Amino acid sequence: MSCPHVSGIDLRPPTASQQVHKDDCTQCFDTPDQPWGIDVCLSCFNGGCNSPDRNHSLQHYQLSQHPIVLNIKRKPKPRKEREESPAKIVKLSIPGETEEDRYDVTTLVKCLACNGLELDKAAPNVADVVNGVLTALSSTKLSEVKAWEEEILPCEHTLCLDQDEAKVLADQELAHCSQCDLKENLWLCLKCGNLGCGRQQFGGVGGNGHGLVHFDQTLHPVSVKLGSITPDGTADVYCYLCNEERQDPNLTEHLWHWGIKISERQKVEKSLVELQLEHNLKWEFSMTSESGEELTPLFGPGFTGLKNLGNSCYLASVVQCLYSLPAFQERYYFPNGDLPLTLDPANDLETQLRKLADGLLSGRYSNPPTKDEQQESPYQKGIAPSMFKALVGKNHVEFSTMRQQDAFEFLLYMIQMISRASHQTHGVDPTKVFSFVAEQRLQCLGCRKVSYKTNVQDNISMPVPARRLPTESAEQKDTFESVTLRECMDLFTRSETLEYTCQACGSKDGAVTRTAFKTLPEVLVVNARRFELVNWVPTKLDVPVVVPDEPFSLDDYFSTGLQPGEELLPETPPTADTSFVPNGEIMSMLEAMGFPAPRCEKALYNTGNTDPDAAMNWLFQHMDDPDIDEPFTPLKGSSNLEISESSIAVLADMGFTVPQAKNALKETGGDMERAVEWLFSHPDDSGSEVPDAAQGNKEVTAGDASMPAIFKLHSLICHKGGSIHAGHYVAFIKQILKQQNSSTVNDSEWVLFNDEKVVRGGEADEMKKFAYVYLFERYRR
Repeated sequence: MSCPHVSGIDLRPPTASQQVHKDDCTQCFDTPDQPWGIDVCLSCFNGGCNSPDRNHSLQHYQLSQHPIVLNIKRKPKPRKEREESPAKIVKLSIPGETEEDRYDVTTLVKCLACNGLELDKAAPNVADVVNGVLTALSSTKLSEVKAWEEEILPCEHTLCLDQDEAKVLADQELAHCSQCDLKENLWLCLKCGNLGCGRQQFGGVGGNGHGLVHFDQTLHPVSVKLGSITPDGTADVYCYLCNEERQDPNLTEHLWHWGIKISERQKVEKSLVELQLEHNLKWEFSMTSESGEELTPLFGPGFTGLKNLGNSCYLASVVQCLYSLPAFQERYYFPNGDLPLTLDPANDLETQLRKLADGLLSGRYSNPPTKDEQQESPYQKGIAPSMFKALVGKNHVEFSTMRQQDAFEFLLYMIQMISRASHQTHGVDPTKVFSFVAEQRLQCLGCRKVSYKTNVQDNISMPVPARRLPTESAEQKDTFESVTLRECMDLFTRSETLEYTCQACGSKDGAVTRTAFKTLPEVLVVNARRFELVNWVPTKLDVPVVVPDEPFSLDDYFSTGLQPGEELLPETPPTADTSFVPNGEIMSMLEAMGFPAPRCEKALYNTGNTDPDAAMNWLFQHMDDPDIDEPFTPLKGSSNLEISESSIAVLADMGFTVPQAKNALKETGGDMERAVEWLFSHPDDSGSEVPDAAQGNKEVTAGDASMPAIFKLHSLICHKGGSIHAGHYVAFIKQILKQQNSSTVNDSEWVLFNDEKVVRGGEADEMKKFAYVYLFERYRR
């Protein structure tokens, strides 16, 4: 029987930029490993499963009328024993395996319009497109780096190094840091011969940063790590001007200049490459109990792991916490498989959020390993959220990369993205469970009049005070006194004095401001800020926070509102912002493109006055504004400048509060470098916004003002590593577990979600003292 459809369709191989969805179904997490495989549409290259209960391939055909598909099935090949010793590390790399290395693949072409009739793969209209699909990079590989590499290269400072007068350094001069007693992690300045200790490094390598201090004082750029020098001429070389590890082709001569014979040196410390590889590959949370027993793996609905796509643990920990909340389960999980009708499900956020819910909550992909698989790992395979990651990270400067990111920043980004999408589609917004109203009270210290300002928030960034305990030696790692959750909340809501010129009485005595809760959410997201600047580098501090196991009250932190006898500050109309002068060069450029002057001025005012691309984007987005062509008079406080969450996070990592970071970025038009300078030149600025009396009576609604406001810890995101942009994230979630082979329900227990590994218990009781993000759920008796 011949097929009448294949000859009537113009099938063309995929171009280099087209997405070919052949790794998994675009609407569920079925892969070619399933018995039925994946059908790749040969017209638009959508991937669909043809499982008996879902058959997303057939659904796609019914919607698109694309009948010809390539079915791909694969079986994993047996793992081969590694025979040869690993190659010597010459650059930082994690090589990827090819499809041929891992799988045996079978394919067939069929027509869905002819009830799955098998077609000839060698037919003229089919052969080229089939070959194109099989050889094309899959959509997953197009959105990630198959083999991550960071090759170490020379720079102009190592190639053109001008050394001071030569001399032989005595052994005692090379024994320890010139500024302290540290005897490891020592860096020799190749310019002048100074020996200084480095910064603290992964793996417990100590350092006081005296090498960096030396650079700050002298601007001598290139240093070498003494303990990393090998007889064959390799060593860690760092250029402070480039702020990167570099290669020094003339290292042997540069060391001999200071009397150091490289052939006599022995490598006694791990190199930066080795430390970095350990950092990215070996950070691991304990998978054993205190008695040393393996933690019990969990399987089934609600216990599905997420494969690490290469530094994607930040995403996995956030997603597991979100989908453990009833609001997200009710919004996105449809056991009957209900999905939006769309021709491009891979790029539809609603589809991908539902796909993720089905993958995590159905239990379909959370199965114990087979007997053969148990030899490699006792844990489940998990699901790969590559399509979801590519979509949510699309066009984002950080989340589109394969680098490690800040889990809290990603959580805020997810809340923002889901909320915006819900408003656009008029759907139920599950992120409303995070929303509450914060109220800021300001009182002039001159006339004692007050102003109240309210705003809707979806999280709080809680300061954690750092009180160091005495140490026996300078080399001993800092330890800190425990603080309670209540003490941190007291700090968050305490009164602060700020500079303020009163518009009512003219007093410059300042004002007192305090933030409190006007309402509280169903789920309170708390970011615990445990960072301080060490030699201008944000350093994580392991300050333990004692979080109660039992429900606790937040009633004491509600705002009292306007009190009897209090007088409101008068409303003051906005005044002209005479400090704003449009950037002449960009103005000319925009006007030359045909934009009227008032539009150009507004665009520059609202985008920071420095970036022509940002101004142009603003113009295109606001072309339909009814007042777009009216004469422009900038008013103080009227700018619509959008402050990037990533910029706020970077400044917050440096030890500044989120309000300080926002204030600095607003004052400097969003310019990061100028914002840092502004913060250091305004050390007394609290970042608290002066409440606008004109907004005093403006009612905002979110959350719940009823009392008692009782909360209980629901889940937490934990991190191991010296920086939030490296190391490893996991999630601990309180779950109700059923006894095996029984309908009896136990009390809720902690479950550890460590990428694809999902286990009972873990280090939750200890790790909750050091968690990075806490999710507290409102407790209803």
